[in-house]
Amino acid sequence: MNEQEIEVKLYVRDLKKIELRLLELKAQLIQPRVHEINFRYDLPDGSLRAKDQVLRLRNDTNVILTYKGPGNIVDGVFSRTELEITIGDLETAQRVLEALGYVQILIYEKYRAIYKINDCHIMLDELPYGDFVEIEGSDASSIRKTALYIGLGFEFAVGAGYTKLFENYNSKHGFPPSDLTFDALRGKKPSPEELNVRPAD
Repeated sequence: MNEQEIEVKLYVRDLKKIELRLLELKAQLIQPRVHEINFRYDLPDGSLRAKDQVLRLRNDTNVILTYKGPGNIVDGVFSRTELEITIGDLETAQRVLEALGYVQILIYEKYRAIYKINDCHIMLDELPYGDFVEIEGSDASSIRKTALYIGLGFEFAVGAGYTKLFENYNSKHGFPPSDLTFDALRGKKPSPEELNVRPAD
C-alpha cells in the first residue's frame, strides 16, 4: 500500500482546455467531476497545525478520513505521508472526532475530476478562488514528464497547499478564515498575482 503522497499543484487559466488535451491523449477517466466538501480538524491548542499535520474528513462519493504528515519539497515535488480510510458515515465520524476532543477549524470545497495517464493521476480541481491541476505520481521524474506531456509548465508548480494559498490571500482581504466555500467567496475570484502564482498553461 502506497502511504506517500507525491504531487505538484499547478494553477491554470483554462481547465477545460487541459481536459480536452487529456481526452486527445486517451487518458483514462478514473472519477467524473464530483463535488467535494472537506472538514479539517485540530486539537483546541492547534498542535496538529503547529506540527504541519492534517486531520481531514472528505465527503464526495464516499466519506474518507485522512491523516497527512509534515511535508517537504524535493526535486520540485511535494512529498508527505498520507493515510486514508473510508468511513461511510460523515455525521458519525464527525461526532467521533468531536468526542475525542478535536474541533473543526476549516471547511473547504471543490469540484474534482480525475484522469490517469503515464502511471500518474491528474486531478482537475475547481476551487472557489481558482482552477488547478494536481499531478500525483511515484516520483518527481514521472510527474515532470506528465506535466510536459499534457502541456503544462512544471517550473510553475505552486509551492503551497490549497488551504495555505487561501490563507496567504486571505491575510490581505479578510474573508472568514474557516470558510473556504463557493458561497463565501462568490464573486471574489482573485487574480494570479493576488494569489502569488503563475499560470502553468
